[in-house]
Amino acid sequence: MARDAVARRGVSIRLACEALGISRTCYRYERLHNEENEQIADWLLRLTDNHRNWGFGLCFLYLRNVKGFGWNHKRVYRIYRELELNLRIKPRKRLVRQVPEPLMVPAAVNAVWSMDFMHDQLKDGRSIRLLNVIDDFNREALGIEIDFSLPSARVIRALEQIIGWRGKPMAIRCDNGPEYLSDSITQWAMAQGIALNYIQRACQISCVPRS
Repeated sequence: MARDAVARRGVSIRLACEALGISRTCYRYERLHNEENEQIADWLLRLTDNHRNWGFGLCFLYLRNVKGFGWNHKRVYRIYRELELNLRIKPRKRLVRQVPEPLMVPAAVNAVWSMDFMHDQLKDGRSIRLLNVIDDFNREALGIEIDFSLPSARVIRALEQIIGWRGKPMAIRCDNGPEYLSDSITQWAMAQGIALNYIQRACQISCVPRS
């Protein structure tokens, strides 16, 4: 505004500065680093576009140590913020997951059973465990064992009770829990002639009886 008044109306610089409340030093000030600032902005835009995970720190280290520019970090950071590069949303790293193999559907009852644990909590804060056993052919719930602790011996006892009235399955499908990997479970299954089919870790799903 002061320069416009001097140029158009022929007002002196002193009078224009007094009228607008600025100093004559401010009036005569000219920015000397416009071209360098544009160069810094260009470098920052290129770096953040090619390296989307880079923040200000990595960009500044690259410009200083790799390219050899002597720009002050405060100046570079000011331009970095003016470009709103500090507001970028960093892309999330996606984990590569293996596609689980589809589970085999048995053709008859007692061909394959599935067993798994569920957890719940009582009103007083104590945790309880539920062992669910179902027949994969018709999704029939064969047994639900509930207690505060269900070790391997308790799992074997529950299975033997079901076998007593239902018959023996050819295989039992389960996850990789410690109860199913213990020696007592594996030796019991081997003695009974029952195969233990451990599912893939990527597709471990709790076996909940259908209503």
